[in-house]
Amino acid sequence: MLELLTGSGLAAAAGMNAYIPLLAVGVANRFLPQVLNLPEGWQWLSNEWVLGIVAVLLVVEIVADKIPAVDTVNDVLQTIVRPTAGGLVFGSSSTASTVAVTDPAAFFASNQWVPIVIGAVIALAVHGTKMAVRPIANVATGGTAAPVISTFEDVGAVGMTVLAIVMPVLVIVGILLLVGVAVAIVRRGRRGSGAPLQQPPGPTTA
Repeated sequence: MLELLTGSGLAAAAGMNAYIPLLAVGVANRFLPQVLNLPEGWQWLSNEWVLGIVAVLLVVEIVADKIPAVDTVNDVLQTIVRPTAGGLVFGSSSTASTVAVTDPAAFFASNQWVPIVIGAVIALAVHGTKMAVRPIANVATGGTAAPVISTFEDVGAVGMTVLAIVMPVLVIVGILLLVGVAVAIVRRGRRGSGAPLQQPPGPTTA
């Protein structure tokens, strides 16, 4: 159960920012094996070249995602990247030894593709929500909300990643909070669009 929560939290974080959970998993495995220890088949995630490339891509993502219009193009390009990252972090963490998970996930042992697919689906769902929410907020605020929402998403991805690795039991709470915030943004965006659902009748003339 904890393996599933760890993978789900990391995949959800990847749906917001593909590179934060990837970098966190690689760095933790390389420098903090007592916190997270990846199985042999996933050790490449902590390779110094992989970490360097992911770090550069993370910087590009952080900047691009905070520029109105560019963020929409970036989201389209990330439609493949984020689910892929979600599959990778779910697949690697589902059999990893973490500070909260000490036994391998025997449930996934014979079907290692299953957690990768699950992670990709979770990340795609979060990514789809992000793509739906961002244009609404941008239109309602003239684009000024882009850096604010992007920063919130980055912080959320970091927080979800930490919870997934250290306290996976709280991942469900984190996901519920993200859903609640997304719903609130959509409602506020619709109210701020300036288009009432029904125009009041105008004065009649004789």
